[in-house]
Amino acid sequence: MSKAIVAGVDMVKFAKPGQSEPYRVMASKAILGAVKEAGIQPSDIEQAFAGYVYGDSTCGQHALYDAFQTGIPVVNVNNNCSTGSTALFLARQAVASGSVECALAFGFEEMQPGALGSHWDDREGPFDRFMNILDEKDYPQAPLALRCFGAAGHYYMEKYGATSDLFAKVSVKTRNHALNNPYSLLNTPLTEQEVLDAPVVFMDYLTRFMCCPPTCGAGAAVVVSDAFAKKHGISNGVEIVGQAMTTDTPDSWVDPIKLVGADMTHRAARKVYDEAGIGPEDVQVVELHDCFTTNEVITYEGLGLCGEGEATRFVADGDNTYGGKFVVNPSGGLMSKGHPLGATGLAQCYELVNQLRGTAEQRQVEGARIALQHNLGLGGAAVVTMYKAS
Repeated sequence: MSKAIVAGVDMVKFAKPGQSEPYRVMASKAILGAVKEAGIQPSDIEQAFAGYVYGDSTCGQHALYDAFQTGIPVVNVNNNCSTGSTALFLARQAVASGSVECALAFGFEEMQPGALGSHWDDREGPFDRFMNILDEKDYPQAPLALRCFGAAGHYYMEKYGATSDLFAKVSVKTRNHALNNPYSLLNTPLTEQEVLDAPVVFMDYLTRFMCCPPTCGAGAAVVVSDAFAKKHGISNGVEIVGQAMTTDTPDSWVDPIKLVGADMTHRAARKVYDEAGIGPEDVQVVELHDCFTTNEVITYEGLGLCGEGEATRFVADGDNTYGGKFVVNPSGGLMSKGHPLGATGLAQCYELVNQLRGTAEQRQVEGARIALQHNLGLGGAAVVTMYKAS
């Protein structure tokens, strides 16, 4: 297996639905930026993997053609909210296997306002199983993601004696991080009380400021082999030292926490730690999938950043921010930066590559050498990636 090096990354600032450029424009800007940063030519790229959820079957080609047309294979990828990291997973796999020496992963999304919904109501949906399980447990009706992650947060509070203050504290932390990120969509500070006093959107605890906003945007990464990097004089690349994708098992349907991917996350993380020979205790910076702050809390434990049921103490001790054990979502995460489904995984990659290069400016995590990425899609797929500074 060849080493896989992230040689160049770029993204556009995310925008609210209706306020972005067309997806092909956003994507082509991110692609050209990543290629330029890698210091290569478009003709060096041998394969491309395009991630998006909402769009026709060859939107990837349409977006790439605005950047360049070199006749290479383009694989269109849709894996729900983990789509961007799935494109990165495929690019890394192509390079690590020796099939190619240089691959491009990019992702984009033009989203609509409001909660996520299906565009295919004329057939059986992949989330019917999720809804049936929540119906059996008498959780109130709500849009899919809100209902699933809201139920998971409620179950966590009941099981471990946590309160909604826990999720509010995470919202405040994340927004504080976003203040230092010029790419963040939301960049005004929040107080814990403001989060708790915001309109309730699920049951009696989950408020609007505990939910990420729908957004539009794009990101891209160039992945190359070690030999390619040496040949082209790429000296600031960041190595992917471990990566895994997992899907659901029968255990995923046991409780609301596992229903939203906690078990997938745990299994993917263990595979990555085994592959890299590096454990969570060696990580300094993490970008994880905080579509709701309930999921950030659950993911602390899934990734092994703290023990089961220990998130309340973990957050109270400040071990999820600067000065603590880990800095989680220095970018502001999905909560503040935004969550254009196909672009999210590439935006996480962008942040972590800059952290490990020492180029994250005001949000730089001091001494960052090992970084961990987590991107999750219901239905389901969890992608965990570990990066190491060169």
